[in-house]
Amino acid sequence: MLSPSVVQSLLILNAASFIFLSLATGKIFESFALWPLGLTGEEIFRDVAPRFHFWQLITYSFLHGGIFHLLLNMYALWMFGTRIETAWGSKAFAIYYFVCVVGAGLVQLYVSSQGVDEGDIYPTVGASGGVFGLLLAYALTFPNERLMLIFPPIVLKAKWFVFIFAAVELYLGVTGTLAGIAHFAHLGGMLFGFLLLLYWGKHPLKL
Repeated sequence: MLSPSVVQSLLILNAASFIFLSLATGKIFESFALWPLGLTGEEIFRDVAPRFHFWQLITYSFLHGGIFHLLLNMYALWMFGTRIETAWGSKAFAIYYFVCVVGAGLVQLYVSSQGVDEGDIYPTVGASGGVFGLLLAYALTFPNERLMLIFPPIVLKAKWFVFIFAAVELYLGVTGTLAGIAHFAHLGGMLFGFLLLLYWGKHPLKL
């Protein structure tokens, strides 16, 4: 079965970006990854990290740290995004996805500015913020759909599946477990997705 148009385009763009950046210089990657706010001029002068630019709130979602990172996100995008785009239509899906991506980036910028993710300066990359927003949308659109966890291999309704994922991400973010993963960005994608759905509930999207 072919994926709906927006999901298919996102899959192609993510794969193409990964291939292109694997052949390009690191400077291109640095320009489009999401970097923390507030880096001092001295840090930038020493090439510790490049500056934040507003376009990074979108472009970071097309970059991935490795083939496994890419495949995991693309599988989830295809699995959940296909059903949602079919149910909602392409315009609503695209708006929702990119609101989640930008929201996840904004939350990550805030968290990094508060010193929650202390340590070395590093960029945020990956489509996970958008994917976690899609998980929430899937659970609200198909709450009783049954999904299987990989570990442990048990079947759960979508609403419980997503609740467990959110709880685990919150725990990992607060405790600092699995450092280097943007847990709060994942939750930010869910949060902004939820807020958009609340807004649409009061002000339905006119297609």
